[in-house]
Amino acid sequence: MSKKAFLLAAAFGLLLMSCSVSKSARTQRNLFSGSWTLDDISYENNTGTFKSVIFNDAEDICFEGSDWFFRDNNSTGRYTISQSSLCQGGDRFFRWSVVEPSQNYSSQLQFKFIDEKRKDISGGFGYRLNISSLTEQAMTLRSNVSVDGQPVTIVYQFSKKQ
Repeated sequence: MSKKAFLLAAAFGLLLMSCSVSKSARTQRNLFSGSWTLDDISYENNTGTFKSVIFNDAEDICFEGSDWFFRDNNSTGRYTISQSSLCQGGDRFFRWSVVEPSQNYSSQLQFKFIDEKRKDISGGFGYRLNISSLTEQAMTLRSNVSVDGQPVTIVYQFSKKQ
């Protein structure tokens, strides 16, 4: 009997450890929590003028000045794009998390789109952005993409709303 109890306790402990979030990820989640403004989108690691559709949603210019909100207690959020002649305005809802680094990579913000009732509308497809810097006042996220077979890094600069 004690052997079964030990195995059950070990299995339960392993389950708890596999579901837990590291201290680093918790700290980053806490820093993400709240309202942010996406101040600037720029491009690195290539030359030329770029125009892109971000997150398969809208052109990069539509995202500049957009409002982002991250709720850490239930891992949901939204971003709001202002309506204009170039941009379809409105709220876009998402579920998000911080992914721990594996080997030589930085931590990543990952998210996928959901509806107002928190149901997945992206078919499980989502996005990952490298967290370059994250403080209580500012964050920089980066996304590596390819243009005509050449690497380009999209840089997102955010400031925290007070």
